[in-house]
Amino acid sequence: MHKRHVLRATALALSTLLLGGLTQAQAQDFPPKKPVTLVVGFAAGGAADAAARLIAKKLGENIGQSVVVENKGGAGGNIAHQLVAKASPDGSVLLFGSVGPLTIAPHLMKLPYDPFVDLAPISGGVYFPNVLVVHKGVGVKTLAEFVQIEKKKPGSVDFASTGAGSASHLAGELFNQRAGIDMVHVPYKGGAPALQDLLGERIASYFSAPPTAIPHIESGKLIPLATTGLTRPAYLPHIPTVAEAGYPGFEALNWYAFVAPGKTPVPLLDRWNQEIVKVLNDASVKDALSQHGLTPQPTTRAELTAFMKKESTQWGAIVKEREITAE
Repeated sequence: MHKRHVLRATALALSTLLLGGLTQAQAQDFPPKKPVTLVVGFAAGGAADAAARLIAKKLGENIGQSVVVENKGGAGGNIAHQLVAKASPDGSVLLFGSVGPLTIAPHLMKLPYDPFVDLAPISGGVYFPNVLVVHKGVGVKTLAEFVQIEKKKPGSVDFASTGAGSASHLAGELFNQRAGIDMVHVPYKGGAPALQDLLGERIASYFSAPPTAIPHIESGKLIPLATTGLTRPAYLPHIPTVAEAGYPGFEALNWYAFVAPGKTPVPLLDRWNQEIVKVLNDASVKDALSQHGLTPQPTTRAELTAFMKKESTQWGAIVKEREITAE
């Protein structure tokens, strides 16, 4: 009898060990046996979509399995982030997350997900600065002249954005804070209508994504005053940064990063990090991204977490100080 109990216990222990080993092995299956989907929170044709498709193509080639880009636009990208937060954590679903939903929206509204709990960081993706542009009718050529107009008559200057809580909106609010002015925010439903009203001189200024503004800068229809990164982008080498123009340390970037469902096993997250960083360091990918005005930002998982927390702290403070709402 005693011997039978021992054998049964031994069998049970072996079974548990084998099942545990099998679960671990399944968790580390790479690439996933299911089709891989890269979710993008914006419509096809924009900067995020272009970057995601370039990266997904090379990623698929490297791992020997297609990586399909799925556009889930709406609510400033929050719909896509909520979808991935609730997706199966088996490594088959990735998200090309963005600055708004990951670090700004949590300070503006109650979200059905927590970016720091329900989404797991993998690697930085790409970033780009905005460029502050005005139409010719404003009558300025430098950032200093622009600020003086607003200071002489507070509230007389307005600026467009792609929506409340967007990167372009927060760039304007950060500049309001740093310059001690009070430009009036005018939200739009996207970059196209904002740019259209700027060109029609119905709005004074816009913190625009460079790829959409550059053709109008080159044609002379728009005047670039400054870019919002710490360094000048290669495609606008003659335009000073806001920091260079008198506001040291000013930085407001648009960025996208790779994240996964929060409960995705660490071994899978680490493997995805390796593969994504490899793609972002690929010379052909870097060249293709640069043609869209995008700079690769490969990071470790820990570096991405630290970066997101830094961004969240900065934008949370601006949201509170400027009393920004989601409407």
